Amino acid sequence: MLVVGPSDLRDQLDETRGKLDLATAQLERMQAVFAFSTKYHLAADLASSIYDVALAEGIEPELAFRLVRVESQFNDHALSPVGAVGLTQVMPATARFFVPGVTRDALYDRETNLRCGLRYLRALVRENHGNMKLALLIYNRGETAVNESRQLGLDPSNGYEHLVMKGYKGKGVID
Repeated sequence: MLVVGPSDLRDQLDETRGKLDLATAQLERMQAVFAFSTKYHLAADLASSIYDVALAEGIEPELAFRLVRVESQFNDHALSPVGAVGLTQVMPATARFFVPGVTRDALYDRETNLRCGLRYLRALVRENHGNMKLALLIYNRGETAVNESRQLGLDPSNGYEHLVMKGYKGKGVID
């Protein structure tokens, strides 16, 4: 006869709780990905990538989806007239600052592009002390253009931050 002591039972209970917590987290992720996929009319694999990279880079997924929608309309192969690449329309030089050695071609890779663009946005939010609107303007227009407008006493807004943030209630970043 096998004798099971209280510490064995505690260990089994802890293991079961851990498995339940993991299953709950996986279910919550799947539900969120499904919701974003439905809301933005995206394939689940793209919605999964945006969701997962946003969390990994400390950006609220809703903001990440909004940014990608405005920047590229969810087109992995988007290329702007000025050379911004991919889903987040990141410039290759900016991307190399956040992922050293990354090439223009690598920015067409979904995960790489999302990581570079969302990491850049997170850095801008930090540099601007949580001012999401200013961070988004710099993301879109560049720091030089925004600073020049501000130094001249002009509003640097070009409407971009309103497109991204319209109806958004979150903080943008995950602490």
